[in-house]
Amino acid sequence: MRVGVPKEIKTHEYRVGLTPGAVREYVAAGHSVLIETGAGAGIGASDDVYRKAGATIANTAADVFAQADMIVKVKEPQPSEWVQLREGQILFTYLHLAPDPDQAKGLLASGCTAVAYETVTDARGQLPLLAPMSEVAGRLSIEAAGSALKRPSGGRGLLLGGVPGVRPARVVVIGGGVVGTHAARMAAGLGAEVTVLDRSIPRLRELDDLFGGRVRTRYSTLETIEQEAFAADVVIGAVLVPGASAPKLITRNMLGGMQRGAVMVDVAIDQGGCFETSRATTHADPTYEVDGIVHYCVANMPGAVPVTSSEALNNATLPFGLELARYGIEALARNPHLRAGLNVHRGQVTHKAVAESLGLPFVPAEKAIAA
Repeated sequence: MRVGVPKEIKTHEYRVGLTPGAVREYVAAGHSVLIETGAGAGIGASDDVYRKAGATIANTAADVFAQADMIVKVKEPQPSEWVQLREGQILFTYLHLAPDPDQAKGLLASGCTAVAYETVTDARGQLPLLAPMSEVAGRLSIEAAGSALKRPSGGRGLLLGGVPGVRPARVVVIGGGVVGTHAARMAAGLGAEVTVLDRSIPRLRELDDLFGGRVRTRYSTLETIEQEAFAADVVIGAVLVPGASAPKLITRNMLGGMQRGAVMVDVAIDQGGCFETSRATTHADPTYEVDGIVHYCVANMPGAVPVTSSEALNNATLPFGLELARYGIEALARNPHLRAGLNVHRGQVTHKAVAESLGLPFVPAEKAIAA
């Protein structure tokens, strides 16, 4: 198969769909790889490095889209990209379609087969291609919060871990999944006072064991969210409903009860955000203020550390990508976990949560690929 990797064009996105090491694996498996010139610049990988790995260098993204059977990216296609997709072509990338009806319409109109990293599953029912970026984003959320808490950034002027004789910052993490766990680990490691809210009692028990009592856990209800948010210096939004829009757990009215200069970091912003006042921001302009509360809502947080992120992402996506390259659309029939990643196929929405979020007709993936 001809596998194409265009350069990422989202604002301050430095990751790359395939690292040179991943290219070597595709080439060794008998596939050809076409990389847009400069695609690896953000991770320090030159065109020559990609040539040595066995790739061919394309002058433009248009060349990649025109020649490739499968497009491998990191972030969702932008408007200039989705119009270049075509029927029979496979797109393998993060999509986050639920809060993005324009992208969904573009993909449906293209007729392409779009497989989303964030809904591919594994034998344990986990999301293996979302997990590595969730790990990165969870850790980065605390770095972002620490920066935003500083007075010049509009924050309360607190050091996350405090110093001897001065209390540390209170960090509340809503959601005890991968993002929340890594956020809690970073915050606790810096000496912050950390509370994790979740609706799964077994998960709360796991977190209590994991952190040895260093992190408080509370069952998540409207009341406990409100209580913890009002006392918090930092709130990390780390909830996930696979494929669907994130629930709004902090309302605009609740901001009035929070401490002025408190920071909210919405890691769920790719899925629409879990704070009512969230709107996507960029690394170039990451924060804004609503009612005295600093909001950090960068939609591609892991893009700030592209070397770490690209390698971690490729480690996870490589087996699935190689299977798609080997079998094409047949891979979706053979592998139920890859099939769970199918969001759009030949003008049809094939993921139920995505269809419900967008108010579009749903066609089961099995039926769509069998047609």
